[in-house]
Amino acid sequence: MAKTKTKYVCQECGYSTNKWLGRCPDCGAFSTFAEEAEVVRSSGRYTGITSAAPLKLSQVTSKEQSRTKTGIGELDRVLGGGFVQGSLTLVGGDPGIGKSTLLLQVCKGLGERQKNILYISGEESVQQIKMRAERLDIDTDYLSLLSETDLGIIEKVISATEPDYVIIDSIQTMFIDEIASAPGSVSQVREATSRLMHIGKGKGISIIIVGHVTKDGSIAGPRILEHMVDTVLYFEGDKRASYRILRSVKNRFGSNEMGVFEMTGKGLKQILNPSEFMLAGRPKNVSGSVVTCCIEGTTPLLIEVQALMSYTSFNMPRRMATGIDYNRVILLIAVLEKRAGLQLANYDSYVNLTGGIKITEPSLDAAVTVAIASSFKDTPVEDGTIIFGEIGLTGEIRAVSMTTKRVSEAAKLGFKRCIIPSASEKEVSGIKNIEIIGVSNIKELINAALRPIKKAKES
Repeated sequence: MAKTKTKYVCQECGYSTNKWLGRCPDCGAFSTFAEEAEVVRSSGRYTGITSAAPLKLSQVTSKEQSRTKTGIGELDRVLGGGFVQGSLTLVGGDPGIGKSTLLLQVCKGLGERQKNILYISGEESVQQIKMRAERLDIDTDYLSLLSETDLGIIEKVISATEPDYVIIDSIQTMFIDEIASAPGSVSQVREATSRLMHIGKGKGISIIIVGHVTKDGSIAGPRILEHMVDTVLYFEGDKRASYRILRSVKNRFGSNEMGVFEMTGKGLKQILNPSEFMLAGRPKNVSGSVVTCCIEGTTPLLIEVQALMSYTSFNMPRRMATGIDYNRVILLIAVLEKRAGLQLANYDSYVNLTGGIKITEPSLDAAVTVAIASSFKDTPVEDGTIIFGEIGLTGEIRAVSMTTKRVSEAAKLGFKRCIIPSASEKEVSGIKNIEIIGVSNIKELINAALRPIKKAKES
C-alpha cells in the first residue's frame, strides 16, 4: 500500500519544503506555498524511453526526423518545417487569444494529410468544440473528440485508438488519482506532462499540450515543464486587435522563429509580409517616429518605434515603455543626457513599439534614441529612413548581427536611406537602391538622422 506524507510546494516554481514559508527561497514569490499529499511509490516507476545499454557515437545511426506539415505555412516555418513524429509541443498564451482556434485549424491540415488526431479537452464539451469547428469550416473524419480530465482514462483511450497526434487542452485541467493535490498544482502538472512525454516517445505519437500563462506572460506551473517538452510556442497579441504573434522560444528541431497571424471571423489568417503589415498606417514627417529592423529567428521584421517627450513641472518625471525593456529605455535616456548633451531631466518620456509586439534585441537602441531626440527637438526623421544599432554606455554605436538581411529587407520595402553602425558598412556595400550611412557614436547618429528634410524644388 502506498505511503503518503505531507509537504508544502511553491505553486510558482515547484520548490518543496516540510513546513510552510511566507516567501519562496528559490523564486522569491510570496504566499505561494500550498500543502500537498505526496505519494511515495514502492514500485511501478516509469522506465526510460530508451534501452539502458549505452551506445558509442559511431554506433548511433543518424536519420532525418519525420515531419508532417500542418498546411499553415507560418506555423510550419516556426516549427522548423512541421511537427516531428513523437515530439512534445507546448503552446501557451493568454485566455481568448486563439490557441484553440489555431489547434483546430491544425487539425484540419493534418486531417487533409490523413493523420488521425485525438483532441482532448478538459475545459469544453465535445458539443462546444463542434460549434467552433463548424464556424471555422472544419469537417474531417480523421478528428476524434474527447472531453475528459482523468489522465488514467486518457491513457487507456490513447492506447486503444493509437492516434498519430494528440492535443491536450489544457494541461492544467488534467489530474492523476494517485496525487492528492488539486488539478493545476505543480505536482499534477509535472506528473501529467511526464506521463504524456513517455507515451509520445514510446509510441511515436506527437503530443501538443496547451498551457495557461500567468499575469507576467510565462507558462503557469513549474519551470521544469518548459524543460521537459521539445518545443515551446507562445501565442501573443492584444485580444482587442486583429493580429496575433506566434513565437518559438524553444525548439529542439529548428531555430526560434516568429509568425504573424490575423484573427478573422473564419479563424486565423497568416500574414506573409509581416513588415508591411506592421508599418500600415504609419504617419509621415512626424517627430518621434522611427522605423527599425529587428531579427526574430532568421526573419527580418520592420517595426515603428514611437517616442513622446513632454515637459513636466513635477520633481520626478514619468518614464513609460511599452514593448521594450523599461530599464533599457532609462539607460538610453541617461546616455543621451551624458553623451549628447540633451537635458531630459524635466521631461516625461513615453516609448512605444507599435503593433503591441515585444522585442528585447539590442539593435533597437539606435531607433529608440533617435525617436527620443526627435520628439525632444520636435524634428522629424526624413521619410524613407531606417535605423538600427546597439548603443554602449560611452555613446558608441556597436554592430549587430545579420546586417545584410536587415538592409535588404528595408530596400525591398522601398526605404531609401539606412543608418547603421560604421563597423558594418563594408558588409552591406554591395546592396543597391538604398543609401548607407555609417555612424560611430551617438552624436553622429542624431546629426545624420535629424538632418533637415529636403524639400522638392518648385517648378
